[in-house]
Amino acid sequence: MKAEKNGEAIAKTDEGVFGDRRAVSLDDDAEPEYARQPRQMLALDEVNGFRVRPGIYDMYGATALTDGVNFTVHSNGAKSVTLLLFHRGEKKHYATIPFPKAYRIGRVFSMIVFGLDIRDLEYNYQVDGPWDPAQGLLFDKRKQLLDPYARTVAGQRHWGEPGNPAGTGYRARVVQNNFEWNAATSPNTPMEDTVIYEMHVRGFTIDPSSGVKFPGTFHAIKEKIGYLKNLGVTALELMPIFEFDEAINERIHDGRRLIDYWGYNTVSFFSPNTSYAAEDVLNREGVELKELVRELHDNNIEVILDVVFNHTAEGNEMGPVISFKGFDNNIYYMLTPDGGYYNFSGCGNTMNCNQPIVQELIVRCLRYWAEEYRVDGFRFDLASILGRNEDGSPMENPPLLQRLAYDPLLGNVKLIAEAWDAGGMYQVGSFPAWKRWAEWNGRYRDDIRKLIKGDYWVMPEAVKRITGSMDMYHTQYAGYNSSVNFITCHDGFTLYDLYSYQTKHNEANGWNNTDGADDNNSWNCGVEGDTNDPEVLDLRFRLMRNAIAILMCSRGTPMILAGDEFANTQFGNNNTYCQDNEISWLDWTYLDKNKNFFDFYRNMIHFRRHHAAIRGELPHALCGLPGVAFFDINGNITMATTETKQICICFAGHETVKDTERDDVVMLILNPYWEDAEVTLPVFSGYEHWFLAVDTGDVSGRYYRRIPKLLFENRMTVRSRSVMVLVAGETPNE
Repeated sequence: MKAEKNGEAIAKTDEGVFGDRRAVSLDDDAEPEYARQPRQMLALDEVNGFRVRPGIYDMYGATALTDGVNFTVHSNGAKSVTLLLFHRGEKKHYATIPFPKAYRIGRVFSMIVFGLDIRDLEYNYQVDGPWDPAQGLLFDKRKQLLDPYARTVAGQRHWGEPGNPAGTGYRARVVQNNFEWNAATSPNTPMEDTVIYEMHVRGFTIDPSSGVKFPGTFHAIKEKIGYLKNLGVTALELMPIFEFDEAINERIHDGRRLIDYWGYNTVSFFSPNTSYAAEDVLNREGVELKELVRELHDNNIEVILDVVFNHTAEGNEMGPVISFKGFDNNIYYMLTPDGGYYNFSGCGNTMNCNQPIVQELIVRCLRYWAEEYRVDGFRFDLASILGRNEDGSPMENPPLLQRLAYDPLLGNVKLIAEAWDAGGMYQVGSFPAWKRWAEWNGRYRDDIRKLIKGDYWVMPEAVKRITGSMDMYHTQYAGYNSSVNFITCHDGFTLYDLYSYQTKHNEANGWNNTDGADDNNSWNCGVEGDTNDPEVLDLRFRLMRNAIAILMCSRGTPMILAGDEFANTQFGNNNTYCQDNEISWLDWTYLDKNKNFFDFYRNMIHFRRHHAAIRGELPHALCGLPGVAFFDINGNITMATTETKQICICFAGHETVKDTERDDVVMLILNPYWEDAEVTLPVFSGYEHWFLAVDTGDVSGRYYRRIPKLLFENRMTVRSRSVMVLVAGETPNE
């Protein structure tokens, strides 16, 4: 149809571009310039009964406009692209709209389709091009492909339901991003003041013991904000919430359904997992997550997303074709010379992250989450892959990592790397950082675990970890707050299981207990698994108190695993990736059962908050102590050796609190040895008395004192396998 006829038709109505009352209208502020021009000036074409015009080529994905939807995709190798339209929830498409040749600029296809009702719309694509697997070209015009920039994915509404029913393909919906943030702002908590709480959105509240109205959802986390504030955490690190299909690799083992519970196989990078929403909000998917972020920010809690750019759900040669394989397989994935898939992720494929097109996808994705969802940080799964070249080789200065470090929109966003991958690249302490990237400090985890279970000979390494791992983070690229310290995380034992199981017990996973890490540095305290033996239980909880006391008295950013604060168990399973059941779910009954431990855990978090000398470097203390000092059990300055069984670590600095000048001096006393020790505390000018705040081995059960106890003598007994924390005070007036 000619433009003149289109203009004539448009001139006859004010009901839409051409009189379709179903056309979606947005605010004028959302309109591009051409949409505010007189309508009779628009030159429209007709394709298969739909009125179309060239779109906005830099606006990837599908975007609702005043009277239509802008669809933009790109492909390096495609000959043609066809848009498929579906009525909401129906399996067969009702329309096919090939992109006219004139609607292609370079390798970008863009088209505005008018008269669509986005409330009743789902879409995907068919892409035609060469088929040559040996060259990595997998174009197949019969395949229905998900938009790589889809803002939400259809077919995933309810947890556990297959997202690809009857093999019809994943489909996208058009989302209206018009959430009102008002004056909401991020807490922007400095890294040294941050306490991260890692959680699985579903597992956090899906168990009936959680007592929430909408278990397993974003809404349920809102119901627990009061609990999280009371605990004292400042940031939630959410395990993957990008759309994933938990049923994609489902199987049955011993009568139990096993699925992709963790969600580390991403289907769509721009889409929140719709099954984590409590309610349907038509074409405003993601609103519940945005409401959660806003309310968390109102309570000074940040949101960090665990993101997976190292691989996708498409897997290797045997995996499904969902999106990237069909658009540009040889661009998005690292391929071997014969067209196979490099597997540095351990999951079948590896994203080609430093290829410019993939770089652009990742940057746009992170910007989208920072802008539209106001998230405060990202933890990058197997982040060393982000530093590999297109042939898989390590890069000295990876352009993607540098680009993210300097991106203006991400300027205040926390960037945290899991600085290793499944291909053997281990970069803890050497990850390219540009003073912006922090790292999960796996060496902290390993050294502190060894120390707590009694391997006192690791003391030299352990004190380095406790004092900020400056032996690792002192290069021109690293920043002072590079170390994210943790003892447990989702991948491994819980804190309770760490001292209840000598070995992993992953039989329920169906791999004959061959999956999961074998080197756990755990100790069962003499009995494997559950026991009623009071001596064993006393020792287990003492070691758990040691763990949290050391973690909260270490420089760096502490990260804790959800449920550890009340001694949740996974029954010895250290790889619960497929367990959507009581093995992975938090059992909130332990909160009452282990209330004393919870109180200790919470108090240690609050203790850290009130002692800046622990969290980071302060101006020099007036008493003359350096920022960090080490003393032996006789009160003498020392350095740890492999023979050191006990040590005192002193943090000191000068600060101003509410217009009051003061020194902050904290002493951490470690005795991982299996015998008690007599310790003489050092004395220095003006601070001749110590006050006891924490004693994890106190036989009376006074493990924590909100008002520290004045010690009238400088000699004391430190119980075996225990930790003490003291603060220095001025000499009392006689």
